[in-house]
Amino acid sequence: MTCKISELAAEFGVSTRTIRYYEELGLFKPKRSQNGRRCYSKKDYTRLKLIFRGKQLDFSLDEIKEMIELFDCDRSGIKQLKKTIEYGKQKRREVAQQIQNLQELQSELEKYLAEFETRLKRLKEEQG
Repeated sequence: MTCKISELAAEFGVSTRTIRYYEELGLFKPKRSQNGRRCYSKKDYTRLKLIFRGKQLDFSLDEIKEMIELFDCDRSGIKQLKKTIEYGKQKRREVAQQIQNLQELQSELEKYLAEFETRLKRLKEEQG
């Protein structure tokens, strides 16, 4: 357990403001020491780790919060895993669509570049 938000922020590579923001959203609630400083438990640390993993996988904070809170309702983890799988499959579909869109964009760019290079070559030949 640590009582320094700066140490926690440094460990996760974020600002202290980010950690406070996640607390404001209710993603976790650290205890307070007698002088009012936050004291982060192992549970808070684990929640932060899950939050950052979720953000890395492009889940929204609302989705992350829902997945985390499900564990509090069902300590077996079954509900949390079901919801995580549901969101994960949706995210996978979104990523597949993004990949398809990028491949189409790449094809379009290749087509235009080929046309532009041909046009440039023709213009040079006409001048030369």
